[in-house]
Amino acid sequence: MIAKNLVAVAQRTGRGIALEDLSGIRGRVRPRRNQRAVHASWSFHQLGAFIEYKARRAGVRVITVDARFTSQLCPDCGYTARNNRFSRDGFGCRMCGLAGPADHVAGINVRNRARLSVGTCQRARTCRLKADG
Repeated sequence: MIAKNLVAVAQRTGRGIALEDLSGIRGRVRPRRNQRAVHASWSFHQLGAFIEYKARRAGVRVITVDARFTSQLCPDCGYTARNNRFSRDGFGCRMCGLAGPADHVAGINVRNRARLSVGTCQRARTCRLKADG
């Protein structure tokens, strides 16, 4: 249902969908003991596959971008630091002072990387767009 709604909004608004490449995340993240069961049931790959499948059928572009530092990078000034994430839910740039919900800031960074990818792709005529192939 989540994938269907995302694709429907992208199709209705004439936009694409940008996803983080989360392959290998299970090996990089160290959950607390009481969070291990939830961590083991994450289905990032399955959701991504559903989004790609439904997007392909609807003619919506899907771009996968590098996930490194998306939650630590300031979208305004470009400063990247671990302590920009002062809590699980909070972001505050130590350089320029931009603050906001960490997930929102990470989403902006994913969008910006996707836009750069499409711009580079259109100039070089080499795309990694999954909806095209």
